[in-house]
Amino acid sequence: MSYLGQEIKKFGFGLMRLPKLGENIDIEQVKAMVDRFLSAGFTYFDTAWAYPGSEDAIRQALVERYPRESFQLATKNAAWIQCHNREDAIRQFGTSLDQSGAGYFDFYLLHNLGAGRTKVFDDFNMWDFVLEKKQQGLIRHVGFSAHATAEELEAILCAHPEAEFVQLQINYADWENPAIQSRACYETARKHGKPVIVMEPVKGGLLANPPEPVADILRQVNPDASLASWAIRFAASLEGVLTVLSGMSSLEQMDDNLSFMNNFTPLTEAERSTVAEAQKALAAIPLIPCTVCDYCAKVCPENIGISGTFIAMNYLTLYKDKAAALTWEGWHVGGHGKKRAAECIKCGECEKACPQRIAIRVEMDKAVESLS
Repeated sequence: MSYLGQEIKKFGFGLMRLPKLGENIDIEQVKAMVDRFLSAGFTYFDTAWAYPGSEDAIRQALVERYPRESFQLATKNAAWIQCHNREDAIRQFGTSLDQSGAGYFDFYLLHNLGAGRTKVFDDFNMWDFVLEKKQQGLIRHVGFSAHATAEELEAILCAHPEAEFVQLQINYADWENPAIQSRACYETARKHGKPVIVMEPVKGGLLANPPEPVADILRQVNPDASLASWAIRFAASLEGVLTVLSGMSSLEQMDDNLSFMNNFTPLTEAERSTVAEAQKALAAIPLIPCTVCDYCAKVCPENIGISGTFIAMNYLTLYKDKAAALTWEGWHVGGHGKKRAAECIKCGECEKACPQRIAIRVEMDKAVESLS
Protein backbone atom coordinates (compact mmCIF):
# COMPACT_ATOMS: atom_id res chain seq x y z
CA MET A 1 0.00 0.00 0.00
CA SER A 2 1.32 3.43 -0.91
CA TYR A 3 0.97 5.93 1.90
CA LEU A 4 1.98 9.56 1.32
CA GLY A 5 4.76 8.55 -1.02
CA GLN A 6 5.91 5.50 0.98
CA GLU A 7 5.30 1.94 -0.16
CA ILE A 8 4.37 -0.20 2.84
CA LYS A 9 3.50 -3.87 2.68
CA LYS A 10 0.65 -5.18 4.81
CA PHE A 11 2.87 -6.82 7.41
CA GLY A 12 4.83 -5.06 10.15
CA PHE A 13 7.32 -6.24 12.77
CA GLY A 14 5.96 -5.44 16.25
CA LEU A 15 8.82 -5.07 18.73
CA MET A 16 6.93 -5.48 22.00
CA ARG A 17 7.74 -9.16 22.60
CA LEU A 18 11.30 -9.62 21.37
CA PRO A 19 13.18 -12.86 22.11
CA LYS A 20 15.20 -12.96 25.31
CA LEU A 21 18.25 -14.62 26.78
CA GLY A 22 17.43 -14.70 30.47
CA GLU A 23 16.18 -11.22 31.33
CA ASN A 24 17.91 -9.51 28.38
CA ILE A 25 16.78 -9.15 24.77
CA ASP A 26 18.56 -11.60 22.47
CA ILE A 27 20.09 -9.04 20.10
CA GLU A 28 21.67 -11.61 17.80
CA GLN A 29 18.35 -13.34 17.23
CA VAL A 30 16.68 -9.96 16.69
CA LYS A 31 19.32 -9.18 14.05
CA ALA A 32 18.55 -12.43 12.28
CA MET A 33 14.83 -11.69 12.41
CA VAL A 34 15.37 -8.18 11.05
CA ASP A 35 17.50 -9.56 8.21
CA ARG A 36 14.88 -12.11 7.25
CA PHE A 37 12.07 -9.55 7.46
CA LEU A 38 13.84 -7.02 5.25
CA SER A 39 15.03 -9.64 2.76
CA ALA A 40 11.39 -10.60 2.20
CA GLY A 41 10.64 -7.00 1.22
CA PHE A 42 8.94 -5.81 4.42
CA THR A 43 9.99 -2.50 5.94
CA TYR A 44 7.71 -1.42 8.81
CA PHE A 45 8.98 -1.69 12.42
CA ASP A 46 6.92 -0.72 15.47
CA THR A 47 8.45 0.02 18.87
CA ALA A 48 7.63 2.30 21.82
CA TRP A 49 9.25 4.19 24.67
CA ALA A 50 7.20 1.99 27.01
CA TYR A 51 8.60 -1.32 25.65
CA PRO A 52 11.64 -1.98 27.88
CA GLY A 53 14.81 -2.34 25.83
CA SER A 54 12.98 -2.34 22.50
CA GLU A 55 14.19 0.99 21.11
CA ASP A 56 17.78 0.18 22.03
CA ALA A 57 17.47 -3.28 20.50
CA ILE A 58 16.18 -1.97 17.20
CA ARG A 59 19.01 0.56 17.10
CA GLN A 60 21.52 -2.29 17.28
CA ALA A 61 19.65 -4.72 15.04
CA LEU A 62 18.32 -2.34 12.39
CA VAL A 63 19.30 1.33 12.52
CA GLU A 64 23.06 0.76 12.80
CA ARG A 65 23.06 -1.95 10.12
CA TYR A 66 20.84 -0.65 7.30
CA PRO A 67 20.43 2.63 5.39
CA ARG A 68 17.86 4.83 7.10
CA GLU A 69 15.75 5.21 3.96
CA SER A 70 15.38 1.43 3.61
CA PHE A 71 12.82 1.06 6.42
CA GLN A 72 10.04 2.82 8.31
CA LEU A 73 10.28 3.08 12.09
CA ALA A 74 7.35 3.87 14.37
CA THR A 75 7.52 4.65 18.07
CA LYS A 76 5.14 6.03 20.65
CA ASN A 77 4.72 8.57 23.43
CA ALA A 78 3.03 7.38 26.62
CA ALA A 79 2.42 10.69 28.40
CA TRP A 80 0.25 8.96 30.98
CA ILE A 81 3.14 6.87 32.34
CA GLN A 82 5.40 8.52 34.94
CA CYS A 83 4.78 12.01 33.57
CA HIS A 84 3.93 14.80 36.01
CA ASN A 85 4.00 17.63 33.47
CA ARG A 86 4.46 18.48 29.79
CA GLU A 87 8.24 18.52 30.11
CA ASP A 88 8.23 14.92 31.31
CA ALA A 89 6.11 13.87 28.34
CA ILE A 90 8.25 15.78 25.86
CA ARG A 91 11.37 14.18 27.33
CA GLN A 92 10.10 10.80 26.12
CA PHE A 93 10.55 11.96 22.53
CA GLY A 94 14.19 12.86 23.08
CA THR A 95 14.78 9.59 24.89
CA SER A 96 13.28 7.67 21.98
CA LEU A 97 15.53 9.48 19.51
CA ASP A 98 18.58 8.73 21.64
CA GLN A 99 17.70 5.09 22.28
CA SER A 100 16.77 4.27 18.70
CA GLY A 101 19.41 6.41 16.99
CA ALA A 102 16.91 6.78 14.17
CA GLY A 103 17.38 10.51 13.53
CA TYR A 104 13.67 10.85 12.81
CA PHE A 105 10.53 8.72 13.08
CA ASP A 106 8.46 7.82 10.04
CA PHE A 107 5.42 7.28 12.26
CA TYR A 108 5.04 8.79 15.73
CA LEU A 109 2.05 7.81 17.84
CA LEU A 110 0.45 9.24 20.92
CA HIS A 111 0.20 5.95 22.75
CA ASN A 112 -2.89 4.18 24.07
CA LEU A 113 -5.59 6.85 24.01
CA GLY A 114 -8.89 5.97 25.62
CA ALA A 115 -10.59 6.48 28.98
CA GLY A 116 -8.70 8.96 31.20
CA ARG A 117 -5.48 8.60 29.19
CA THR A 118 -6.80 10.75 26.36
CA LYS A 119 -7.07 13.82 28.58
CA VAL A 120 -3.40 13.63 29.58
CA PHE A 121 -2.26 14.27 26.00
CA ASP A 122 -4.63 17.23 25.74
CA ASP A 123 -3.61 18.64 29.12
CA PHE A 124 0.07 18.46 28.15
CA ASN A 125 -0.69 19.90 24.70
CA MET A 126 1.10 16.99 23.07
CA TRP A 127 -0.73 17.33 19.76
CA ASP A 128 0.90 20.71 19.14
CA PHE A 129 4.25 19.25 20.17
CA VAL A 130 4.18 16.40 17.66
CA LEU A 131 3.02 18.71 14.87
CA GLU A 132 5.93 21.02 15.71
CA LYS A 133 8.33 18.07 15.45
CA LYS A 134 6.74 17.14 12.14
CA GLN A 135 7.44 20.63 10.82
CA GLN A 136 11.04 20.22 11.97
CA GLY A 137 11.36 16.97 10.01
CA LEU A 138 11.80 14.78 13.08
CA ILE A 139 8.42 13.10 12.50
CA ARG A 140 7.06 12.16 9.08
CA HIS A 141 3.52 11.11 10.07
CA VAL A 142 1.52 11.79 13.24
CA GLY A 143 -1.12 9.43 14.58
CA PHE A 144 -2.23 7.61 17.69
CA SER A 145 -2.96 4.18 19.08
CA ALA A 146 -6.13 3.59 21.01
CA HIS A 147 -7.71 1.03 23.27
CA ALA A 148 -11.02 2.85 23.35
CA THR A 149 -14.71 2.47 22.77
CA ALA A 150 -16.03 3.52 19.39
CA GLU A 151 -17.67 6.50 21.07
CA GLU A 152 -14.36 7.58 22.59
CA LEU A 153 -12.59 7.09 19.27
CA GLU A 154 -15.20 9.20 17.50
CA ALA A 155 -14.59 12.04 19.98
CA ILE A 156 -10.81 11.84 19.53
CA LEU A 157 -11.01 11.89 15.74
CA CYS A 158 -13.43 14.81 15.77
CA ALA A 159 -11.18 16.75 18.14
CA HIS A 160 -7.98 15.90 16.28
CA PRO A 161 -8.48 15.64 12.51
CA GLU A 162 -4.74 16.26 12.20
CA ALA A 163 -4.17 12.58 13.07
CA GLU A 164 -3.03 10.90 9.85
CA PHE A 165 -3.62 7.30 10.93
CA VAL A 166 -5.00 5.21 13.79
CA GLN A 167 -3.60 2.06 15.38
CA LEU A 168 -6.30 -0.27 16.69
CA GLN A 169 -6.62 -3.69 18.29
CA ILE A 170 -8.29 -5.82 15.64
CA ASN A 171 -8.65 -9.60 15.60
CA TYR A 172 -11.40 -12.08 14.92
CA ALA A 173 -11.83 -12.90 18.62
CA ASP A 174 -12.53 -9.25 19.54
CA TRP A 175 -14.43 -8.27 16.39
CA GLU A 176 -17.77 -8.17 18.23
CA ASN A 177 -16.39 -8.09 21.79
CA PRO A 178 -18.41 -5.40 23.61
CA ALA A 179 -15.39 -4.43 25.71
CA ILE A 180 -12.87 -4.13 22.86
CA GLN A 181 -15.27 -3.16 20.02
CA SER A 182 -12.83 -4.02 17.23
CA ARG A 183 -15.41 -3.80 14.45
CA ALA A 184 -17.03 -0.61 15.72
CA CYS A 185 -13.67 1.11 16.19
CA TYR A 186 -12.47 0.01 12.76
CA GLU A 187 -15.63 1.35 11.16
CA THR A 188 -15.26 4.64 13.05
CA ALA A 189 -11.71 5.10 11.78
CA ARG A 190 -12.77 4.32 8.22
CA LYS A 191 -15.68 6.76 8.46
CA HIS A 192 -13.11 9.47 9.16
CA GLY A 193 -10.97 8.27 6.26
CA LYS A 194 -8.05 7.25 8.45
CA PRO A 195 -5.71 4.41 7.43
CA VAL A 196 -5.63 1.72 10.11
CA ILE A 197 -2.58 0.00 11.56
CA VAL A 198 -3.60 -3.24 13.25
CA MET A 199 -2.15 -4.31 16.59
CA GLU A 200 -2.86 -7.54 18.50
CA PRO A 201 -4.10 -9.47 15.43
CA VAL A 202 -3.22 -12.71 17.23
CA LYS A 203 -4.42 -11.34 20.58
CA GLY A 204 -1.12 -11.59 22.41
CA GLY A 205 -0.51 -15.06 20.98
CA LEU A 206 -3.81 -16.57 22.12
CA LEU A 207 -5.00 -17.08 18.55
CA ALA A 208 -1.79 -18.86 17.56
CA ASN A 209 -2.93 -21.68 19.82
CA PRO A 210 -6.69 -21.27 20.22
CA PRO A 211 -8.92 -23.72 22.10
CA GLU A 212 -9.41 -27.06 20.39
CA PRO A 213 -12.98 -26.38 19.21
CA VAL A 214 -11.67 -23.33 17.37
CA ALA A 215 -8.52 -25.02 16.10
CA ASP A 216 -10.53 -27.99 14.80
CA ILE A 217 -12.73 -25.72 12.69
CA LEU A 218 -9.72 -24.03 11.10
CA ARG A 219 -7.71 -27.23 10.60
CA GLN A 220 -10.60 -29.01 8.88
CA VAL A 221 -10.61 -26.36 6.17
CA ASN A 222 -6.83 -26.04 5.78
CA PRO A 223 -4.72 -28.47 7.80
CA ASP A 224 -1.49 -27.01 6.37
CA ALA A 225 -2.09 -23.41 7.45
CA SER A 226 -0.81 -22.24 10.82
CA LEU A 227 -3.52 -21.13 13.22
CA ALA A 228 -1.86 -17.71 13.52
CA SER A 229 -2.16 -17.25 9.75
CA TRP A 230 -5.95 -17.20 9.98
CA ALA A 231 -5.82 -14.37 12.53
CA ILE A 232 -3.31 -12.23 10.66
CA ARG A 233 -4.97 -12.71 7.28
CA PHE A 234 -8.35 -11.82 8.81
CA ALA A 235 -7.00 -8.42 9.85
CA ALA A 236 -4.96 -7.85 6.68
CA SER A 237 -8.01 -8.54 4.51
CA LEU A 238 -9.83 -5.48 5.82
CA GLU A 239 -10.10 -2.45 3.54
CA GLY A 240 -8.00 0.55 4.52
CA VAL A 241 -5.49 -1.40 6.60
CA LEU A 242 -2.03 0.09 6.16
CA THR A 243 -0.18 -2.76 7.86
CA VAL A 244 -0.75 -5.56 10.37
CA LEU A 245 1.73 -5.80 13.23
CA SER A 246 2.88 -9.12 14.61
CA GLY A 247 4.83 -9.16 17.87
CA MET A 248 7.20 -11.96 16.94
CA SER A 249 9.49 -13.57 19.53
CA SER A 250 11.45 -16.08 17.44
CA LEU A 251 12.76 -16.87 13.99
CA GLU A 252 10.20 -19.67 13.77
CA GLN A 253 7.35 -17.19 14.24
CA MET A 254 8.95 -14.86 11.71
CA ASP A 255 9.27 -17.65 9.12
CA ASP A 256 5.67 -18.75 9.63
CA ASN A 257 4.34 -15.21 9.21
CA LEU A 258 6.46 -14.54 6.15
CA SER A 259 5.28 -17.79 4.55
CA PHE A 260 1.74 -16.47 4.11
CA MET A 261 2.27 -12.68 4.12
CA ASN A 262 5.03 -12.58 1.52
CA ASN A 263 2.46 -13.24 -1.19
CA PHE A 264 -0.58 -12.12 0.76
CA THR A 265 -4.03 -13.06 -0.49
CA PRO A 266 -7.17 -11.81 1.26
CA LEU A 267 -9.56 -14.30 2.80
CA THR A 268 -11.97 -15.86 0.35
CA GLU A 269 -15.70 -15.88 1.05
CA ALA A 270 -15.43 -19.51 2.12
CA GLU A 271 -12.58 -18.66 4.49
CA ARG A 272 -14.58 -15.77 5.93
CA SER A 273 -17.37 -18.23 6.69
CA THR A 274 -14.86 -20.49 8.42
CA VAL A 275 -13.64 -17.61 10.59
CA ALA A 276 -17.24 -16.81 11.48
CA GLU A 277 -17.68 -20.38 12.73
CA ALA A 278 -14.45 -20.07 14.72
CA GLN A 279 -15.73 -16.84 16.26
CA LYS A 280 -18.87 -18.60 17.44
CA ALA A 281 -16.86 -21.42 19.00
CA LEU A 282 -14.47 -19.02 20.70
CA ALA A 283 -17.24 -16.85 22.09
CA ALA A 284 -18.61 -19.87 23.91
CA ILE A 285 -15.43 -20.21 26.02
CA PRO A 286 -15.03 -17.75 28.93
CA LEU A 287 -11.38 -16.63 28.83
CA ILE A 288 -9.79 -13.62 30.53
CA PRO A 289 -9.08 -11.25 27.60
CA CYS A 290 -5.54 -10.32 28.72
CA THR A 291 -2.99 -9.54 25.96
CA VAL A 292 -0.01 -9.31 28.38
CA CYS A 293 0.60 -5.64 27.57
CA ASP A 294 1.46 -5.25 31.29
CA TYR A 295 0.16 -1.71 31.60
CA CYS A 296 -1.34 -2.94 34.86
CA ALA A 297 2.14 -3.86 36.11
CA LYS A 298 3.36 -0.31 35.59
CA VAL A 299 0.85 1.06 38.11
CA CYS A 300 0.51 -1.80 40.61
CA PRO A 301 1.89 -0.64 43.98
CA GLU A 302 2.37 -4.23 45.19
CA ASN A 303 4.15 -5.67 42.13
CA ILE A 304 1.48 -8.34 41.65
CA GLY A 305 2.00 -10.67 38.68
CA ILE A 306 -1.35 -9.87 37.12
CA SER A 307 -0.76 -10.92 33.51
CA GLY A 308 1.14 -14.03 34.61
CA THR A 309 -1.77 -15.00 36.82
CA PHE A 310 -4.17 -14.57 33.92
CA ILE A 311 -1.97 -16.71 31.65
CA ALA A 312 -2.22 -19.47 34.23
CA MET A 313 -5.97 -19.03 34.66
CA ASN A 314 -6.61 -19.14 30.91
CA TYR A 315 -4.49 -22.26 30.64
CA LEU A 316 -6.56 -23.83 33.40
CA THR A 317 -9.79 -22.87 31.62
CA LEU A 318 -8.63 -24.23 28.28
CA TYR A 319 -6.88 -27.43 29.33
CA LYS A 320 -8.33 -28.25 32.77
CA ASP A 321 -4.82 -29.07 34.04
CA LYS A 322 -4.19 -27.46 37.42
CA ALA A 323 -0.65 -28.79 37.76
CA ALA A 324 0.32 -27.30 34.41
CA ALA A 325 -1.45 -24.05 35.26
CA LEU A 326 0.53 -23.81 38.51
CA THR A 327 3.73 -24.37 36.55
CA TRP A 328 2.80 -21.49 34.27
CA GLU A 329 2.02 -19.31 37.29
CA GLY A 330 5.33 -20.24 38.91
CA TRP A 331 7.23 -19.13 35.84
CA HIS A 332 5.28 -16.03 34.83
CA VAL A 333 4.73 -14.74 38.37
CA GLY A 334 7.35 -15.98 40.82
CA GLY A 335 9.93 -16.55 38.11
CA HIS A 336 9.72 -12.89 37.17
CA GLY A 337 9.95 -11.55 40.71
CA LYS A 338 6.23 -10.83 41.02
CA LYS A 339 3.87 -11.42 43.93
CA ARG A 340 0.98 -13.88 43.78
CA ALA A 341 -2.69 -12.94 43.52
CA ALA A 342 -3.32 -13.47 47.24
CA GLU A 343 -1.21 -10.40 48.00
CA CYS A 344 -3.39 -8.05 45.92
CA ILE A 345 -4.65 -5.14 48.07
CA LYS A 346 -7.63 -4.39 45.75
CA CYS A 347 -6.64 -0.74 45.15
CA GLY A 348 -8.03 -0.79 41.60
CA GLU A 349 -5.19 1.14 39.95
CA CYS A 350 -4.64 -1.76 37.53
CA GLU A 351 -8.21 -1.58 36.26
CA LYS A 352 -7.79 2.10 35.36
CA ALA A 353 -4.77 1.24 33.19
CA CYS A 354 -6.08 -1.95 31.59
CA PRO A 355 -6.82 -1.48 27.85
CA GLN A 356 -9.00 -4.60 27.87
CA ARG A 357 -11.23 -3.31 30.70
CA ILE A 358 -10.79 -6.50 32.69
CA ALA A 359 -12.37 -6.63 36.15
CA ILE A 360 -8.95 -7.48 37.53
CA ARG A 361 -9.86 -7.54 41.22
CA VAL A 362 -12.66 -10.02 40.57
CA GLU A 363 -10.39 -12.21 38.46
CA MET A 364 -7.65 -12.13 41.09
CA ASP A 365 -10.10 -13.44 43.69
CA LYS A 366 -10.98 -16.29 41.34
CA ALA A 367 -7.28 -17.01 40.85
CA VAL A 368 -6.68 -17.21 44.59
CA GLU A 369 -9.46 -19.78 44.81
CA SER A 370 -8.49 -21.79 41.72
CA LEU A 371 -4.69 -21.77 42.04
CA SER A 372 -4.29 -22.16 45.78
